[in-house]
Amino acid sequence: MGPLLVDIIHFYPVENAQPHYTKRFEVLNKNATDITTTIVRRGQPFNGVLRFNRPYDEDCDIVKLVFRLGNEPYTVDTTASVVLRRDPVPRTNSWSAKIADVGDQDVSFEVSTPVNLPVGNWAVRVITTLKNTMMRESYTSDQDLYILFNPWNPDDQTYMPDTNLLQEYVLNDFGKMWLGRDSKPWIYGQFDTVVLPAVMAMLDKAEMPFQDRGDPVKVSRAISRIVNSNDDDGGVVTGRWDGQYEDGTAPMEWTGSVDILEEFMRSQEPVYYGQCWVFAGVVTTVCRALGIPSRVVTIIKSGHDTDRSLTVDEYYEYSETEKKLRYERNSRCESIWNYHLWNDVWMARPDLPSGYGGWQAIDATPQEPSSISNKYECGPAPVEAIKQGVTDVSYDVDFLLASVNADMVKWIKDPQSETGYSEFLTVYDSIGLMVLTKKPFVFDPNGDEDRQDILGEYKHREGSTSERLALINGIRTKRHNLTNDITFKLRDIDTVPIGKEFRVVVDLYNSSEESRLIYATLKVNSVYYNGVKGSQVKNVDRRFFIGPSERKEVSVLVTPDDYLPNLVEYCNMKIFARAYVEETKQAWADDDNFQFLKPSIKIEFNEDLIIGQTATAVLSFVNPLDRQLTGCEFKLSSLGIAGRNVNMTASDAKPSQLLSVEMSFKPTKTGKLQFVATFKSAELKDIIGAVNVEVLELEE
Repeated sequence: MGPLLVDIIHFYPVENAQPHYTKRFEVLNKNATDITTTIVRRGQPFNGVLRFNRPYDEDCDIVKLVFRLGNEPYTVDTTASVVLRRDPVPRTNSWSAKIADVGDQDVSFEVSTPVNLPVGNWAVRVITTLKNTMMRESYTSDQDLYILFNPWNPDDQTYMPDTNLLQEYVLNDFGKMWLGRDSKPWIYGQFDTVVLPAVMAMLDKAEMPFQDRGDPVKVSRAISRIVNSNDDDGGVVTGRWDGQYEDGTAPMEWTGSVDILEEFMRSQEPVYYGQCWVFAGVVTTVCRALGIPSRVVTIIKSGHDTDRSLTVDEYYEYSETEKKLRYERNSRCESIWNYHLWNDVWMARPDLPSGYGGWQAIDATPQEPSSISNKYECGPAPVEAIKQGVTDVSYDVDFLLASVNADMVKWIKDPQSETGYSEFLTVYDSIGLMVLTKKPFVFDPNGDEDRQDILGEYKHREGSTSERLALINGIRTKRHNLTNDITFKLRDIDTVPIGKEFRVVVDLYNSSEESRLIYATLKVNSVYYNGVKGSQVKNVDRRFFIGPSERKEVSVLVTPDDYLPNLVEYCNMKIFARAYVEETKQAWADDDNFQFLKPSIKIEFNEDLIIGQTATAVLSFVNPLDRQLTGCEFKLSSLGIAGRNVNMTASDAKPSQLLSVEMSFKPTKTGKLQFVATFKSAELKDIIGAVNVEVLELEE
């Protein structure tokens, strides 16, 4: 009698998926005979069965399971050899294989894995021997065994105590982001067939050692780097912010991560193009697929501090000949973005002092190389450390602290100053106005009921002692403020419906007992969301006197004819207001950003949706402009329809006309499906709509 010959090893992919919260992965939802992938979570037992060429004899046969991750050389963390036993002693950080039942020619078993196991696609080999002999046989499984992080396990580093939240932060494959105060639905699609292989390819391209892939700190940092392509490491998405996207896909046209990852796997090259929400959407998909709880966050008015000073500095000079305060672009190119998106990921931080576990900020948008590695990676930075201004813990807390809580400092050229500049204004509350994320368990396709402001998690109340101390903790230097007798106030503009006029107004008050001569400039520009100027819309210079104790306003009207030809993507506008007082040499500058309010696409269905049957969606909205829309194109996207995307051109739309199209599709899944619709034309872009709808089984 020779050693056992293995006929097959089977890990019960469907049965294991239920307790491991992996049943929604598409590879597990085929016909049972077609499933060749098992997906489980570390630190939690999973079941399998071996079928041999003859009955298993416990007195004579030894059966050993060998698990390996990655390529040689193997380490103690990336290989395990366990013998099937009746009553192995289970341990949190060790492998074991327990015999559950012995049949005619089958042996059922239960495998336990370490809770700190590296995640990935583990290879499995079975070695059989006869006791007291040198005879052995080997069998290598050709099936995939993915072992993921386990945030349901209290001993896992990704454990989230409120496990109900994991329904949102790990299992929800559809969400919403806020691009400023406008929302954008996003299909994360972490359960799609292409995602886990893409994630493994990403970690390989990042050259991440396999033995480090059990540490969510190191894994999430690698993800923040490999989602962008700036380090020439074959990252997933190439960023671009100049509006020139003809050789790729415009960032706003993406509706989810799956198409991006599918293109990445097909080409093995970076995908063109992304901006911060695209990077954040892909990061969420990757993290949730691996089992790391993740959410997208939006910083309204995000500071870009390039020198780690925890200030965003603007430099000006006053031209005596032009009687104008002019902005002087400095070499460090510090700026304030209208908004910026990154990710929070949840994990314990055993590498840091107590109190810094929980949400950690990571940012895959390539803004600045990390001061630690000189690579385009950022985080994980404990959100609590950002709030308290503790910059000496890993990673990149200082950069992220400046993004939400820097001061805006304005300087004017001064030949009498040692540095060549004197500070004339410090604004303490212009950065980090809101931090927005999707509220768990809520989806509002037509409003903001699902919007949650988590500003209090990132910073203390603006102007409070705790908020000021956080910046002092960040090694802030004190600055001297000037006293001035003219008060300037630029009125905020919240929203303007696209196609309507608006007025820029500055209020002034002279608290002195003398008249003052004011030179003022009001300028309106279209801007990209990262603060880079697009086209000039209006530029007005004013010269006027303001009397003692007088209040005055200076304003300029901006019409649709002024701004519509000059809009750039996302319809962001920026107002620049500057003034100089002749008698006192007082300088003042302020700015304001807003987005035009655009219509949303209404999505309706002509009938109940039945799996496998062609259905029709009606997409419509009213042209808000006083001019015709040309080159009209609609797109309908969902993970639950054949082909995932349907595109259709539409006729030109006259002013105030209802634009409507009917689009056919075929549902491929039952249950609740999410649909995202987009529209673009030559005159109007980035129109979005979303809806949830139930897909039914065909009644017998």
